[in-house]
Order: sequence, then structure tokens, then C-alpha cells
Amino acid sequence: MSSTSPDSPASQAPPPPSPSPACRPARPVPPFPPLRVGRARGRLRRAVRRRRRVASAGLAVVAAALAVGGTDASASRGAAPPEVKPSPAAVRLVSAPVRIADGATVRLLRPGDRVDVVAAERAGPPRVVASGARVAEVPPPEKGLGDGGALVVLSVPRDTARALVGAGAVARLAVVLC
Repeated sequence: MSSTSPDSPASQAPPPPSPSPACRPARPVPPFPPLRVGRARGRLRRAVRRRRRVASAGLAVVAAALAVGGTDASASRGAAPPEVKPSPAAVRLVSAPVRIADGATVRLLRPGDRVDVVAAERAGPPRVVASGARVAEVPPPEKGLGDGGALVVLSVPRDTARALVGAGAVARLAVVLC
């Protein structure tokens, strides 16, 4: 007799859960795009690129630390620090007022223009005194000066300013737009 009675525990199924007031009512699942699986190839490339960036940044930090530490270490041993010469781009510029012989040429200039200054002496060929000088300012023309030329303010290195002053004392100066 292998039949089970309806009262036996093996034949009874658990009753379905009754909705309780604490449970939320069932909602439909919203639609969503299917998941794409198998895009690991790009992950490996990104990880390698990230490692390269981190290695580059680490090398830059180490190089900076060695550069700073190298000068401090030699100074602490009593050695004189090395003489640092400024690069040509870091040379400090000064404003040099220059009287140009032709006033009409100066009226063509605007601040920011680049010019070459040429000195024309009576005994000898003309020579370039300043090359690629930046025009800083063009003052208004002076009243009463007919052929006295016109003033222009150039932004040049200090050595070039000295050469301009010297050339302006012995020769007539002209400008050439660059």
C-alpha cells in the first residue's frame, strides 16, 4: 500500500502566499535593451594605456625630484652652484624710444607690429641694428617738427636698446615692416 492519504504531509502542497498589506503590488517589468556580453577586448587596451600614463607620470616625478635633489646635494657638499644663464627667450625686454627719420613711415605702424631697424650712415652701407623688434607704442606726431622724423617705442632686449641709442646718435634710422 503505497498510496498516500490526503492528510499526509508529503502530499500536501504549501498554500499560495496571500497578499499582505506590507508588500507592494506586482508591477510589470519595464522594457530595456538587451545586454551585450563579450566586450572585454577594449578593456585590456584601456588598462594598458592607463598603465603607460601612470608610468610616464611616475618617471616625470622622479626626474623632477632628481633635478631638484641634484643641485641641493652638490650645494650641501660645499660645491658652488652651477651658473645658470637665461635662455634667449627669457631675456628681459625694455622699452626703447627711437626717432625714425621718416615720420610718414611711423604713421603706418601699429602696436604689436614687428619691425627691423636699419641705420643709414653717410660713410658706409646701411646696417640692421634691431631685427624683429615689437612696436610697443606709437605716440601722436609732435607739432612744429617738419622733417624731424617721428618717435616710436620699441620693445627690445637691453643690449639691443643700447645699440639703438648709439646708432640714433650717429646715423638716420629707418624701419622695415616684418
